[in-house]
Amino acid sequence: MVAMNKRIFLETAVKAARRAGRYLLDNLGAISRRDIDMKQSSDFVTRVDRESEEIILNSIRKAFADHAFLTEESVQDRENDNFRWIIDPLDGTTNYIHQYPVFALSIALEYRREIILGVIYEPLRNGMFTAEKGKGAFYNKKRIRVSEIRSFEDCLVTTGFPFRRKEMTDQYLKLFKNIFFKCSDLRRAGSAALDLAYLACGRCDAFFEIGLSPWDIAAGAILIKEAGGVVTDFGGGQKYLTSGNIVAGNPVIQEKLLREVKKVFRGILTI
Repeated sequence: MVAMNKRIFLETAVKAARRAGRYLLDNLGAISRRDIDMKQSSDFVTRVDRESEEIILNSIRKAFADHAFLTEESVQDRENDNFRWIIDPLDGTTNYIHQYPVFALSIALEYRREIILGVIYEPLRNGMFTAEKGKGAFYNKKRIRVSEIRSFEDCLVTTGFPFRRKEMTDQYLKLFKNIFFKCSDLRRAGSAALDLAYLACGRCDAFFEIGLSPWDIAAGAILIKEAGGVVTDFGGGQKYLTSGNIVAGNPVIQEKLLREVKKVFRGILTI
């Protein structure tokens, strides 16, 4: 059944992403203070997040009414043994509020607790990243691969500040400093989904972050794996969706970055 429906799964996710993406573009620059709520310190949600989510949910439910959903803003259905969609309707909300041009939406499909499909859409560039388990990763239908850089001093590393885990700031800054002195440069753009998508197509070489949610990671993780990269938690295992702590990169650089992460966080952070 999964094999038979994979094409339909992807088509449905891509259509939902494009519909929501058009809505995001139509409302860019039209956000007022009345449209913004704070979920927690430095973590915002807008009416646009909620409407984008509703567009995606409605699109998918028309095709797969019996599927479960895990979304950032509203629906957190009970995890079942079959299909569950993991959705971030607007990754980079703070950027979007300020019209800073780095935001995306993310859709992943999980089957029996394994991610089998991922879509990340960047509306401003009409950039559609897609991946299906065992079929590779693509950007606007062209095959993509992670970078081939092998030297850590030549690599570009992306990250995000741990605004959901501010108690980890000292350790994070220590890791940031250690990496900064060893790599070519570091970037913090404000959208984990796009950082992961860019890693999958070789625009950067590695990524790490603390305290992310499943909807931040799910689609990007399968993109990277299908593009030949490696994704782990801070301990080198596969519990990044539950821990929210992720280290990703091409195979050579990910291993080197993971060593740096372990030096700082081993014994400190649940991995």
